[in-house]
Amino acid sequence: MPLLGQSSFRRLLLTRILLFSIPVLLFGMAVTFRRIHGNLLFAAQQNLTESAIRKADTIQASLQSLQTSLSLASQTDVLRRGDRPQVLQLFQQLQSQAPSIRCLQLIDLKTLAPLASTCGNRAIASPSDYAWPLQITPNNPYQVNTFRLNPNPPYRIPQNDRQIKLDLSISVPVYDNQGGLKYAISAYAILQQLESAQPWSLLGYTVVIDPEGNFLAHPLPNRIGQNINAEYDVSQFEVMLDAAQRGERGVLNLGDFAGDRKTWLAGYSPLNVSVTQSERQIWTVLAVTPEEAALKGLEAIAQILFILTAGLLAAHLLGMLYMARDLALPIEKLGRYARRLHKRELREGAPKDFRVRELNQLAEVLDNLVKRLEERAMELEAAWQEAETANQLKSEFLATTSHELRTPLNAIIGCIRLIKDGYCDDREEEMDLLKQADSAAVHLLNIINDLLDIQSIIKRRERYTPKYFDLTTVLREVIELQRVEIQRKNLEFNLPDLSKEFIVWADPERLRQVFLNVLSNAVKFTDEGGITIQTRLLKEPILHTPPTAEADSADQAIAPPSTSQTWIVVSFQDTGVGVPPDQIAKLFRPFVMADGSTTRKHEGTGLGLAISKQLVERMGGTIELYSEGINRGATVEIAFPLADPQQSPEEQQTESTELLNRV
Repeated sequence: MPLLGQSSFRRLLLTRILLFSIPVLLFGMAVTFRRIHGNLLFAAQQNLTESAIRKADTIQASLQSLQTSLSLASQTDVLRRGDRPQVLQLFQQLQSQAPSIRCLQLIDLKTLAPLASTCGNRAIASPSDYAWPLQITPNNPYQVNTFRLNPNPPYRIPQNDRQIKLDLSISVPVYDNQGGLKYAISAYAILQQLESAQPWSLLGYTVVIDPEGNFLAHPLPNRIGQNINAEYDVSQFEVMLDAAQRGERGVLNLGDFAGDRKTWLAGYSPLNVSVTQSERQIWTVLAVTPEEAALKGLEAIAQILFILTAGLLAAHLLGMLYMARDLALPIEKLGRYARRLHKRELREGAPKDFRVRELNQLAEVLDNLVKRLEERAMELEAAWQEAETANQLKSEFLATTSHELRTPLNAIIGCIRLIKDGYCDDREEEMDLLKQADSAAVHLLNIINDLLDIQSIIKRRERYTPKYFDLTTVLREVIELQRVEIQRKNLEFNLPDLSKEFIVWADPERLRQVFLNVLSNAVKFTDEGGITIQTRLLKEPILHTPPTAEADSADQAIAPPSTSQTWIVVSFQDTGVGVPPDQIAKLFRPFVMADGSTTRKHEGTGLGLAISKQLVERMGGTIELYSEGINRGATVEIAFPLADPQQSPEEQQTESTELLNRV
C-alpha cells in the first residue's frame, strides 16, 4: 500500500522530465532570441556608423565645391565691374549649377549694402565675414583661395520638422584689377542629406554639432542653435564630441533624443571643415535613428520563435506521455513481480518479454538476487577476517617497534649509568661503554628515521631532488659502508665490474638509501655463504609493478624526461634465511615482517623494503624480490632506465632544471 506523499513511477518520470526539459527548451529559445537581438543591434550600429561617415563625406565635398565655385566666380570681369544685370545673370547660372545655393549677394564693401541679390536686400552674412586685406598684389593666389564660412548666418530659411538641412553662408572677396578690395560675394546654401528613420531603414537623420557643442543641423528645428548642455543625455554627446575631436568614429545610445522617451542609436564621425583659409574646425556629424526602428526585424523573428516554441512544447509533451508509458509499464510489471517474490515458486521467473534490453537485464538481476546476496555475505566474512588480520599485524608491529625502541634505549641508559656511577676501572672501559652507547643510539636513530620516512612517503611529503648521475658511484659508496660488516661475519662477497658508468635520472641520496637498505638486509639475514652483487643491461623496458594504495598521480612528476629502451638492473643475491613464497608480496607492505614476534632472531621494524619500494617507484624504477623458500636465500633486483645517450649534458641539465621546477 503506497504511503502518504508517494507517487507512481510514471507520474514521477513524466514530472521530472518535463521539469528538466521545458526550462532547458525555454532557456535555449531565450538565448537564441538574445543572440539574434545582439547581432541585429551590432549590424545596425555598424550601418549607422557608416551612414555618419558618408554624411560627413557628402557635406565636406559640397563645402569644397561651393568654396571653389565662388572663388572662381570672384575672378570674373563681370563681378569686378559690378554691372548689376550681368551680375544677376551670372548668379542665376551659379544657382543652376549648384542647387544647394538658395541666395547670392554682391555686397558693396563701402556701404555694406547689396549691389545685386537673388533673395532681396536682407543680409545673409555678417559684417565680420568681410575682414579681408584692403589691398593685395595682382595675380596673388591668396585672392583666389580666400573665403569665410559662417555656420550661423543671420538669416535662415525656416525648415519643417524632421526635414534636416545644414544652412550656412560663404563669403568670398572680389578685388579689382589693381588689387584693391571692392566687393564681396555672399552665398546662402542649404546642404540637404538623404534622411530616413523609418523601420528597416538604417540611413538615419543627420545631426551636425560644432566644436562648442552647438547644433548646426537637427531633425527638430527648435534645437538648431542650441547647445548640447540642454539635452537630456548630455554626457553621451560630450563623449561623441571628444571622440570626434580625436578623429574617432563609433556609435552610442542616446536617451530621449527627440523628447519621446525612447532610446536612439547615434553613429558619429568627424568632419574637418575649413572656416577660413587658415582656420579649420572639426564638426561632429551624427546619423540617428530610433532603436525600435533599427530592430524592426526582431518582431517577426520573435513571432516565429514563439510559434516554434509553442509547437515544440506541444510535441514534447505528447512525446513525453508516450515515452513515460513505455518506460513505466515494464517497471510496474517488475514491481508487481518483486512484491510477489517472497512467495513465488521456484519455477516462476521474472517477466522478460520487454522490448527494452536494459529492463530484461534488470529481470535477470532480480533472478540472481539471492545468489548475489550470498556471495556478498561471503565477501563480508572475508573482509572481516582481513580486518582481523590487519588488527593483528598492527598489534605485532606495535609490540615489535616498542621492543626495538626499548632495546637500544636500555643499552644507552645502562652504559651511561655505569659510567656515571663510576663502575669503570679505567678510561679504556669507559670508552668501550660509550662506544656501545653510541652504537645503540645510531641503531635507535635508524629505527626512528625509518618510521619518519615511511610516514612522509605515506603522507606524500617526501621531497626529491632528481638529476643525472652515475649509478655505479652510489653503488660503490654503499658497498664500502657494508664491507666491514661483511668481513666481520666472514661472508664471501662477489662484486661486479664497478668501472663502468650507468647514467640514470633519480635522486642519488634516495637511491643510496635504497641500496643500503637492501644490502644491509642481505648482510643481516646471511650468516653463512656469501653475497653476490651483479649488474646487467636489458634492451626492453621493464614493466612497473602495480602502484601501492598510497601512490598518487603527482608521484609521476619525477619520472625521467627522456629515456632510452635500455634498463640497468642491479641484483643483490644472498644465501641467507630466505622468504616463504607466500610471504614475498607482504614484505613490501609497511609494518609487515615475515616474523613479527618480539623473540625473533633478527632485529628491525620491517620498514626497509616498504620504504625502498616507495622510493624506487617514485623515481621511475622497479624493485622485485625472489626467493625459493626458507634457508634458500633471496634475490632483490632494482632496475632503472638509462638516460638517453643521444642527449648532451647541457640538454640533460636543462631538462633536469625544468622538471625540478614542476616538482
